[in-house]
Amino acid sequence: MPDGNVVLADVIDLLSCPHCSSDLDLGDGAVLCDRGHTFDVARQGYVSLLPGGAGKIVGDSAEMIAARAEFLGGGHFDPIVHAVTDAVGDRSSVLEVGAGTGHYLAAVVRASGARGIGIDVSKAAARRVARAHPRIGSVVADVWHGLPVRSGSLGAVTCVFSPRNASELHRVLEPGGTLVVVTPTQRHQQELIGTLGLIGVDEDKARRLGDSLAGRFEQKSRTAVEFPMRLGHSGITSLVEMGPSARHSTDASRRESIAQLPESVEVTASVVVGSYIAL
Repeated sequence: MPDGNVVLADVIDLLSCPHCSSDLDLGDGAVLCDRGHTFDVARQGYVSLLPGGAGKIVGDSAEMIAARAEFLGGGHFDPIVHAVTDAVGDRSSVLEVGAGTGHYLAAVVRASGARGIGIDVSKAAARRVARAHPRIGSVVADVWHGLPVRSGSLGAVTCVFSPRNASELHRVLEPGGTLVVVTPTQRHQQELIGTLGLIGVDEDKARRLGDSLAGRFEQKSRTAVEFPMRLGHSGITSLVEMGPSARHSTDASRRESIAQLPESVEVTASVVVGSYIAL
């Protein structure tokens, strides 16, 4: 298991107390704030900085995170990983919101030499993120309840298929900092949506993204990334089970539907990678 103090040490100066926004420091197996709030570092190397009013938030399950690790580990989304890495560039500090397994963030950190913070509301995700790369600190937090990150402290933030709280993302970025957002198009996984009853992409998604960022961010670039994936049943199973559609069907019905597919299916991956500058 990773040493929590080691994996958090590189980023502790970027974090802040979720209760009082004070600076944080590392103690013996705990994160401490200037005003006496204490947060235990889990033996797997992450720290939960959820505020007391966050309630019982349900994040991705351990099964969803495992499916994501298997699918991404197979290299199926590598063109998206490369596009995200290129969009971030050489920023020295990077936060990923909804980090999942830490796969994208680890690639960015390796390419840029940056230090990273992976935030996810799921403890199963936080455990994976904690061992994704030695320069990544793993934190359990919820973007809708305030990020436990110092204002204006980050060079870049990435949101890959994850929710965005524009005001919080703007707050934690330095002026001129980069926000990278990956959103699926309506062609994403189009071959499986009807057949397997997956959740489709809302046609208004792009407009809502633009509206949410208006006044805080200026678009720098917009890159379409679309490519075919040749997937067998195991790859399709991982793809379905790592996303929100897994919550809307039973394991038995899902696997029965996948079993009826040809042994190999060409599935479209189609996303837009948007890069924005913080105003």
